[in-house]
Amino acid sequence: MLHTIAVENYRSLRDVVVPLSGLDVVTGANGTGKSSLYRALRLLADCAAGRVIGSLAREGGLPSTLWAGPEKISREMRSGEHPIQGTARSHAVNLKLGFASDEFGYLIDLGHPAGGGSAAFGLDPEVKRETVWSGPVLRPATTLADRKNQLVRVRGEDGSWAALDGGMRTSDSMLAELADPVRAPELLWVRELVRSWRFYDQFRTDATAPARVPSVGTRTPVMADDGADLAAALQTILEVGDAHGLAEAVGHAFPGASVEIDTASGRFEVTMRQRGMLRPLRGAELSDGTLRFLLWTAALLTPRPPSLMVLNEPENSLHPELLPALGELIVKAREHSQLIVVTHSEPLVAAIGAGASRIELVKDTGETVIEGLSRFERPHWNWGKR
Repeated sequence: MLHTIAVENYRSLRDVVVPLSGLDVVTGANGTGKSSLYRALRLLADCAAGRVIGSLAREGGLPSTLWAGPEKISREMRSGEHPIQGTARSHAVNLKLGFASDEFGYLIDLGHPAGGGSAAFGLDPEVKRETVWSGPVLRPATTLADRKNQLVRVRGEDGSWAALDGGMRTSDSMLAELADPVRAPELLWVRELVRSWRFYDQFRTDATAPARVPSVGTRTPVMADDGADLAAALQTILEVGDAHGLAEAVGHAFPGASVEIDTASGRFEVTMRQRGMLRPLRGAELSDGTLRFLLWTAALLTPRPPSLMVLNEPENSLHPELLPALGELIVKAREHSQLIVVTHSEPLVAAIGAGASRIELVKDTGETVIEGLSRFERPHWNWGKR
């Protein structure tokens, strides 16, 4: 289980260290940094897939994603006695992301290209440093793999260091390029951990949404992040997953209703039987809220639970009466996966219940902070040095 996420200089997340409990609900007003925290987690996942540089470039490059305020905010600036203004920089420009679990931790430090880089690829940052360590906190004695610019070294069983690669491109993550079961098993373990994370965001429910259209289906223990294979995912749950849980969730949300998958034509299509109807409603006939609830149900009842599942505003387009059923699904999914839920909805927070840890984000002089958590109370975190 992850117990800490750390982000520095990403949008409004100037210096945030988030404690995690296993089921965490991230709340806050608009503009407090909830979406930035969600995107930071996706960037961490992109490291393991070798996509982090491209993802940052699509956000406008490093200049557009960096913290836009001063490097340091004095007490007088926070109180309003002095205007907010920049000062001479004491550190190189950087964007840092990291996490720590009970077994391993990982961090990546991204910065501007040395010498200005290519004008054609000016939006591409460089990986300045990556580190994997054992235990909850980075220390020299617990470091297992360390990368500075192009040089990667790993610690052997006897405690000595060995160079793993001296010619890595600065646009590549060592998780994506150098994970090896023999030479660097720790990198492989962290890469596979991060690759198992799942993110579910805004599902399409418009008239031409893929989830409404019959499609060829194969056994689908993990629904795609866009929900295009919803029918196959639900059929997989019915055959090899928690069919009782699916029936219970649908019945709770829509009393007297049941879900069936039509496969007669060789294509899979979601249908729903509802009380009072003489025939089942097909996917194209379902309301946006009904279809969206089925999408969340398929995601949360997956027969192959991930180590971490992150849900971004799952309450969107759902009637308030559906939120208790969604809350029950989230609590049930916690039995097999760690969950982070980003939400605006107080009714959903109430439906999830007291078993979740609430992380409320607020703004203080432009930067995101966690309400009620001072710098001295947050988890210990060490970024090390470039």
